[in-house]
Amino acid sequence: MSHLTIVPTVLSDSDCLVSTLESLGFHPLRDGQLESFFHAGEAVDVDVDISLPDGQRIGWLRQNDGCLALVGDLQRISCSRQLQHLLGRITRAYAARMALQEAARLLPNGMIHLSV
Repeated sequence: MSHLTIVPTVLSDSDCLVSTLESLGFHPLRDGQLESFFHAGEAVDVDVDISLPDGQRIGWLRQNDGCLALVGDLQRISCSRQLQHLLGRITRAYAARMALQEAARLLPNGMIHLSV
């Protein structure tokens, strides 16, 4: 019998996000800037960003509530099924990594090996 478990995911740990992105083959940069999509010549400071295969860049910015919010050309993201799929992969891998880290913290003798 299979079970479907939905883990609500709010990205908040930038170290975990960086590890997740690396495990997916990206080379994340910390404390970068993305060009503003609203005002040419302006930049938005981000905590983490990556370059996508098509040259587009997306990033994550720490919000006042501690969560990391996606920063990018949202119109382009909403039109690209491939990019939507990638964001889903990132979120699922991040959630799995966070769950394994929490399980390892709770179990005696570090019985879980993190390999997400």
